Formats: sequence, C-alpha cells, structure tokens
Amino acid sequence: MSKIAVLGAGSWGTALAMVLADNHHDVRMWARREDQVMEINEKHTNVKYLPDVDLPHNITAYTNIEPALKESEAILLVVPTKSMRTVMQAVKPYLKDGVPIIHASKGIEPSSSKRVSEVIAEELPAGFSNSIVVLSGPSHAEEVSKRQPTTVTVSSLDMNAAEQTQDLFMNQSFRVYTNADLIGVELGGALKNIIALCAGLTDGLGFGDNAKAALMTRGLAEITRLGIKLGANPLTFSGLSGLGDLIVTCTSVHSRNWRAGNMLGKGKSIDDVLDQMGMVVEGIRTTEAAYLLAQKVDVDMPITSALYEVLFNNKKPDDAVEELMGRVKKHEGEDFSGLLPNQNKEH
Repeated sequence: MSKIAVLGAGSWGTALAMVLADNHHDVRMWARREDQVMEINEKHTNVKYLPDVDLPHNITAYTNIEPALKESEAILLVVPTKSMRTVMQAVKPYLKDGVPIIHASKGIEPSSSKRVSEVIAEELPAGFSNSIVVLSGPSHAEEVSKRQPTTVTVSSLDMNAAEQTQDLFMNQSFRVYTNADLIGVELGGALKNIIALCAGLTDGLGFGDNAKAALMTRGLAEITRLGIKLGANPLTFSGLSGLGDLIVTCTSVHSRNWRAGNMLGKGKSIDDVLDQMGMVVEGIRTTEAAYLLAQKVDVDMPITSALYEVLFNNKKPDDAVEELMGRVKKHEGEDFSGLLPNQNKEH
C-alpha cells in the first residue's frame, strides 16, 4: 500500500482516486471547496461530478494541500492545464525530491505552447529530480468510476517511473500499458480534444456519419503531422493516446468537448456554452495553443485553424465547413511524404 496525493477533485481526479483506492492505496485528495471535502469525507460521494457513485472509504479529502502531500510516495495531478503552474507553485514548499509526479491533464499551455510535463518541469524546485509521468488514453471518468473495462497508457522519460505508475493503477478493470514516447502520448491526449469539439459541432449542424468519419481521419492526420514535427513517434498516434482517445472523445455524449461543440453547432455562443457546461472544456484553450504552435513550427492544421476562427473570430460554423471543403485538391499521401518513400505529389 502506498500513500498517494491526488490533487484535483473533479470527475477525472475522483475516478482515478477510486482506481487507486480499489488497489488498497491510502489516497489523500485535495480540493478547493470546503463543502466538497466534507461531502467526500462524510458521505463518501462527489455528486456534482460523479452522481450515483459511492467512493471507497480509503479516500480522504483536504482543503489544505500540506496534509494531502505529507509522506506521499507519489503525486497525481488532475487539474486543468490553465491551473497547473499555480498548483505546482503551491506544491513546491512540501515537495520531496524523488517523489514521482503523475499528471492526467490533457492540454497545452497557450501562453508558452508547452506540454503539461514541460510546465511541471519548469516549476520544480532547483536541483530536484522528480520523475514526471503522463497518464492518457480513452477513459471517460463516468465509466471508470463504475469499474467498466478501461485501458490507458503511461509514459515518462524515466521508464522505471512509468512502470511504477503502471503498478499503482493496474487492476482487473483498469489496464495500463507503458509507452516510451512522452511527446506523442501527451500531444495525442491534448490535441484530440480539438477534433472532438469539431465532431460535436458537425453533429450540431446536422451532418452525418460521412462527415464525422472524414473529420476524425483528417484530424488524426494533422495531429500526427504536428507530433512528428515536434519529435513524436508517428506510431503513437495509432495507439491508445491517439486513435483510441480520439474515437471515444468524438463519439460519446460523456465527452465535454463533444457536448460543447454540439451546442456551438446548434447556434449557442461560446459564452453560453461555457456557462451551461459548468466545467472546464480543455479543447477550447488547446485549440488556441495548437493554432499558435502550428504557425510557430510551420505545420498545416486546417481543421484546427477553422475551429480557431469559429471560437475566437466569430466565424459561423457552416462557413468554416464550407471553406474546409473548398480547399485546393491534395494527394492524401502528402501528409507524410517526408516519411514514406516514393510518394508522388503530382496528383
């Protein structure tokens, strides 16, 4: 049994805390709201985020971050990307050198275009050698909390830390693979939220399966294109944190990003969507970050660019679709012509 701090008590943080508790670990969860902490400790529920779910009794919640971190043998960060630096700064005074830091947040920081692991690394105290591990894959919190079969992957620059994380989480309903491609695993988990927003949007516009299949396929192509440019292994994007997460996020009503896009497609403003959701929609900020990053490294991401115009420049969704469909003709193999031999671009 290990003592594990879980920082963040939303739906995903709570579901992962349940996995750890099911594995008989001593789980200390940190949340900001006093009423939520009291509910978790006294009623063993977290109704706002996971209704109709009973939490294991070996989960203890705190509003003070210090007791959550005290003597912890691993730290799990499950907070929105925009809060990651602030939370890491709060962790610093109590962080012990060598304690692995696992994160399950899927996003990119717009101001810096940095992946979450890079943000965490920048906020570590000088001289500390804490291994950073990312957990990603097709995993709705609602299903994980009901112990339905789920498979994810973990990655780190330190594969010993990845394997230790695998051991912490793995059980009969939660299978965990390891993957050495940290860049690819992180990017796949973050960028699929952009395509999920678009999938919801096309459904909201009343388009059919043809449009969604094309969107997911071409979306995966541009995710892979950016990933390769940034040093990822292209095969990672056909795995759990790429194609797997893309499928589940684009096709399920559990997906916040799909739901947000669906409302946009039906004519709601972005402000109305966010008010109605009541939870963070990572794909919105990730769209901005990916759009800026793609321009910086000169990678063509037409779907991301079209969504950026809808979200931040008030372009009508149907106009964005029309422009996407009307782009100049291309050869499908152009996406990876630098990687595949004998690709003829003259089609």
